[in-house]
Amino acid sequence: MNADRQKSDRAHRSLKACGIAAALTAAAGVLFAPLAKASTLDDVKARGHLVCGVTEDAQGFASVAPGGAWTGFDIDFCGAVAAAVLGRKDAVKYRVVSPSNRIQALISGEVDLLPRANGRTLSRDTEHGIRYVETLFHEGQGFLVRRGYAVASVLELSGASVCVMGGTRAEQALQGYFQSRKMRFELVLQQHWADAAKSYADGGCTLLTGDLSALAAERSRLVNPAEHTILPELIAKEMLGPVVRQGDEQWFSIVRWTLEALIGAEELGIASSNADALRESTNIDVRRFLGLEADLGQSMGLSRDWSYQVVKQSGNYGEIFERNVGVRSPLGLERGVNNLWTKGGLMSAAPLR
Repeated sequence: MNADRQKSDRAHRSLKACGIAAALTAAAGVLFAPLAKASTLDDVKARGHLVCGVTEDAQGFASVAPGGAWTGFDIDFCGAVAAAVLGRKDAVKYRVVSPSNRIQALISGEVDLLPRANGRTLSRDTEHGIRYVETLFHEGQGFLVRRGYAVASVLELSGASVCVMGGTRAEQALQGYFQSRKMRFELVLQQHWADAAKSYADGGCTLLTGDLSALAAERSRLVNPAEHTILPELIAKEMLGPVVRQGDEQWFSIVRWTLEALIGAEELGIASSNADALRESTNIDVRRFLGLEADLGQSMGLSRDWSYQVVKQSGNYGEIFERNVGVRSPLGLERGVNNLWTKGGLMSAAPLR
């Protein structure tokens, strides 16, 4: 009996020692662990405004009016995020970044968000400490031509001369497109985009090829923009959208669902002009969107009516598109692939529920 009791006492002391050691280890871990970095949401709320990194003089997307106010597609998206987080779309400060430094500005914390960056690729999304959220704007390489040629498709222009920047993916895509269709063509190579656009304006080529937004911007600067049209073919694509830092899942979700809310509002027929009237709707999806049937902001640290604030203050995706780059804007772009999926486009939203 004494031997058994001694054995039991030794086991008890051993377990007690292990428990004390574990407790000391845990305490040491708390004492010496690095301080947790505040989340982007905490930073934005603490300073009272969002810092958005934008490219200057991007017509239709980010530009400064004579009075100093920023306007454009990117600007409106940043305003939508500010409305979601702070309840005010004007709670944004804009920092000009360039293609060469914008990723570093984001990683270093100088900006909270890039509304658009280079097109999403696997390496860009996984190797640079950043995350692409969703697609805000489907960009594509197209063609600008004079209406006087009376053509509806680039396929009607075998033998055409094409102005393009040399040594770029645009040149490669152009050659691949024409060669795969066994169409004759003449390259008019220029070192800079401005030179390619000038050559087209001066009649030095039949077609100008480049990104749709760039073509639309150049068309708006021509003497008679209405005499030029963008053909329907797209020979390359890029998915442009918001970019955030890796490692902050809460902020990633906020930016993603702000974009989903803009598209989802258009799908549901919710606009800045009718958001208040629709509070009387019996449609459960509309009521949920407006924060009347569920608190969809709680899990992201946002207010119950965050998505209502987004569409009320900034409008839905279609409103933002039309006023900045749509057919009634100086760029005059058709919705095309940026239309809703129900209207032949690629834009669709995951359910807000």
